[in-house]
Amino acid sequence: MLFDFAGLPAHARYKLLASTVTPRPIAWVVSQSATGAVNAAPFSFFNVLAGDPPTVGISIGSRAPGVAKDTLANIRETSEFVVNLVSRDNAEAMNKTATEFPPGVDELAAAGLTRLPSVKVTPPRIAESPVAFECKLFQAIPLGPSNTLVLGHVVAMHVRDDAVLDALKFYIDTPKLDLVGRMHGGGGYTTTRDQFHIARIPLEDWDEAAG
Repeated sequence: MLFDFAGLPAHARYKLLASTVTPRPIAWVVSQSATGAVNAAPFSFFNVLAGDPPTVGISIGSRAPGVAKDTLANIRETSEFVVNLVSRDNAEAMNKTATEFPPGVDELAAAGLTRLPSVKVTPPRIAESPVAFECKLFQAIPLGPSNTLVLGHVVAMHVRDDAVLDALKFYIDTPKLDLVGRMHGGGGYTTTRDQFHIARIPLEDWDEAAG
């Protein structure tokens, strides 16, 4: 069935995209205002976009027409943020921080989460998260009237010690991170431990593999 986006309202386009582009990694973003107020919120329109320079992208919607969410307002003010990844153990806490609290509420405190100091940026990271990327704002690109694409350069990365197999070779025990991804519907999530492997086919082996 063809869905012509030119004739569909925004909520319908969103439902189609969110129901098919799955699972989506979750950026659990901690930001801090110029006056020191800390905010935490999850975003699933997110991914890593480049390795050199290491770049992540997050689409952040508006609180209301013309009113930026605290996360975007803070990033615009300070040009810094931390992307924490979400494991199965802290998925419920992440969900608590998705609550539409009024501006100024400390979502980390409300969810019973622990702050850890960052090294190269001011906003703290979440101790309960197995992975955290300290980021500096590269660019904020308006995507129409209600969304902004935030591109951030990763300047430091934290990985929980027990998930590092070999620090010198940069080997990470990915299954041990037990990360979750966003699925369809109002509360759909999945873990990332169910996986399979397909070896890349060298060109010289293509005819044999294709047969």
